[in-house]
Amino acid sequence: MSRSSKKGPYINEKLLKKVAKVKPGDKTIIKTWSRDSFIAPEMVGLTFGVYNGKDFINVIVAEDMVGHRLGEFSLTRKFVRHGGKMQKELEAAAAVAAAPKAEPAKPAGK
Repeated sequence: MSRSSKKGPYINEKLLKKVAKVKPGDKTIIKTWSRDSFIAPEMVGLTFGVYNGKDFINVIVAEDMVGHRLGEFSLTRKFVRHGGKMQKELEAAAAVAAAPKAEPAKPAGK
């Protein structure tokens, strides 16, 4: 369920204070654990270090991100790949096809 429209978007107050301290065009990274905070127009152009549970992911805020939450741009799960025997065979075949072919050595002398 979404937040009530009469309340307005949620932005962490500590995060707003940090944003107010940073000058426009400054390249400092603002670390935050507040993944549920909405991105406000004042945040455009700033870089945030959003915590994903293990480390901080750098998120550079653009204009089209306004209205979304910070956590949407810092993924918490890492997709490795679908595995299995068939996948390994396909990857091996692709590696062989991509490898450059060696030219036969030319006889020296004549």
